[in-house]
Amino acid sequence: MGSLPIPDSRFAHLDEYPMDEAFMIMRDFALDAHPHKISLGAGVYRDNEAKPWILPSVREAEQLIVQDPNTDHEYQPMAGHPPFIPLAQELTFGPLMASLSNRIVSCQTISGTGACHFAFRFISEVTSAKRVWISNPTWGNHHLLWDISAPQVKQQLYPYYNAKTCSLDFEAMIQTLDAEAQPGDIILLHACAHNPTGIDPTPEQWAVIADVCERKQLFPLFDSAYQGFASGDLDQDAYAIRLFAERGFELAVAQSFSKNFGLYGQRVGALHIVVSRSDAVPSTQSHLTKLVRGEFSTAPVHGARIVSRILSDAALRKQWYGDLQVMSSRLKDMRRALYDELRRLGTPGSWEHIVDQIGMFSYTGLNEKQVRRLRDEQHMYMMSSGRASIAGLNTSNVAAAAAAIDAVVRAEKQA
Repeated sequence: MGSLPIPDSRFAHLDEYPMDEAFMIMRDFALDAHPHKISLGAGVYRDNEAKPWILPSVREAEQLIVQDPNTDHEYQPMAGHPPFIPLAQELTFGPLMASLSNRIVSCQTISGTGACHFAFRFISEVTSAKRVWISNPTWGNHHLLWDISAPQVKQQLYPYYNAKTCSLDFEAMIQTLDAEAQPGDIILLHACAHNPTGIDPTPEQWAVIADVCERKQLFPLFDSAYQGFASGDLDQDAYAIRLFAERGFELAVAQSFSKNFGLYGQRVGALHIVVSRSDAVPSTQSHLTKLVRGEFSTAPVHGARIVSRILSDAALRKQWYGDLQVMSSRLKDMRRALYDELRRLGTPGSWEHIVDQIGMFSYTGLNEKQVRRLRDEQHMYMMSSGRASIAGLNTSNVAAAAAAIDAVVRAEKQA
């Protein structure tokens, strides 16, 4: 009996989608056999031995959870692990909870990526927004998430980074929004530790941004991925969100616990929506719950239990504050060490922006050609935009990293 001919595949017409650059860099770094290679690409915290760091508070909370005979693996409510939701709200809004508690709608999400996805889809649908304003540059996944979650919403860019000065292009940002934004547009804002630049507005500048949003009737949507991790101060890192909430804005916050709890693989996140009237809460909650049911029914519980256990236990919470200080202080120390070493080498250019920026990432000012030479000649990996993960630096490699940068900068000058 002859074999049947193989039919054409229904999927043969698909173009291969390019691999995400961050994960491609991680793959290439893993394949590099050089003994002194340096990874400044991955957006994950590493300790001074370049190893993953489980926060001591997280380790202790996890042991308590596992040892608890009442711990089970049952489904959670669709809105999320019940103790987790109010604690996540309190972390974000702090003392404003007294006045906002009856106007906040929340659900647990698949980390910050899932929170952004839900926010983009839900807000665009219920507000019928035609455009969203996104900083130039932004976290690369923001654009993909909008394409997938709300393709009908046109993505507009507002200026953010001044390449000549390696600083915030604040005047251009405000002028663009004032001239071109329309009532009903969404604006995507980074709550702190802007990714990829590491450059945040000052409190005074945030007030001006809020003025523009109010004047132009924009809907603020905050991506909050680094609260406490950026500065070590939970209140300071939530300043912008609370400023807008206190001024009476309806807004949304996509919250991630990957960085500040080190729970990268547990995918713990939340979406919070502040509405102007309490009678809008039940219907808003029902629509969010519908999205949850249609996508994953209930969120993973283990990571949410860890967060809840820490935030609800005074001793563990205090210990977690110390863990935040360890991480944020090490990043600041590595920024200073890299800057000092570049200064010692006399590397051409101005490098003050490295210590002026905040959080995990630095927009180094290196161009794509220099980044490629760093990889090919120096075995040092970072994003083609020049974004470097400061967490990849440590006392053993920071001098080598500075020497590598010095080498490629001088080579370009001499070419």
